[in-house]
Amino acid sequence: MKTDQVPGEGERAIIVPLLGLAGEAGALLSEYKKFLRDGEAHRLHKERVAEEVGDLLWYLSDVASKYGLDLDAIAEANLTKAHRRWTLRGRTGAMLGPAPCFDASYPEHERLPRQFVVEIAEERAGATVRVRAFVGAKQVGDPLTDNAYGADGYRFHDAFHLAYAAGLGWSPVTRWLLKRKRKSSAAVDEVEDGGRAIAIEEGLAAIVFDYAQAHSLLEGVTAIDEGLLRIIKSVTAHLEVSRCSEGEWETAILLGFDAWRELVNHRGGSLTIDLDARSITVNRNPPNT
Repeated sequence: MKTDQVPGEGERAIIVPLLGLAGEAGALLSEYKKFLRDGEAHRLHKERVAEEVGDLLWYLSDVASKYGLDLDAIAEANLTKAHRRWTLRGRTGAMLGPAPCFDASYPEHERLPRQFVVEIAEERAGATVRVRAFVGAKQVGDPLTDNAYGADGYRFHDAFHLAYAAGLGWSPVTRWLLKRKRKSSAAVDEVEDGGRAIAIEEGLAAIVFDYAQAHSLLEGVTAIDEGLLRIIKSVTAHLEVSRCSEGEWETAILLGFDAWRELVNHRGGSLTIDLDARSITVNRNPPNT
């Protein structure tokens, strides 16, 4: 602050270091451009990069100071955020331990099974195409269509809910389908397993599907935009699933779309859901119903 040429708290005092950040970021890029152009002939490349990074640090410190922020606290918070996004994640079978068990203290008939199989069967009657889900010989839930003017495969979206169960240990929709609502606790039955929580999960599934349609239905995608994960965390902040990290949500979403694409491509199949392994295994052969 002793070297700050525009001290104070006014608008000018803030905009100058903000513009400085933008300018120094451009200078850093320009330095790398010179390295690409000149190669090893640009002998001072590393030293110049260090100088530009130092200028960036100065402006960052200036901005933080003028907002009354502590850079150490900011750095710690950012490390925690990065850890929750990138360490607590992975693809099938690579998560850190089993999915959370939010219902361990409840009677067995109110717990999500740690392993179970759901068969998804597609039926066609003229122009109407619908999907039914079965656990054993018993149908669960209602028949589903795409509920759209054009066929987009949304009729198989139970795969998303089952993936949330597998990857997060959470899915009010799956609890409803399997009749595993925690009715022994009136408050939990209403808040965690009730209509609002079910609507939130259905809404998230629809929002993520819309996002996926703009991103190749997540085929070959390994990361979800931070903004979408932030919305998901915000909407579910009052629910038990708030314990799950952005990385866990990301993995559950990708698991769900892996299973969904298999179901769409083969017009049904059998899903083995394993909450301990945080996985969904797809049998591509559609069941006979």
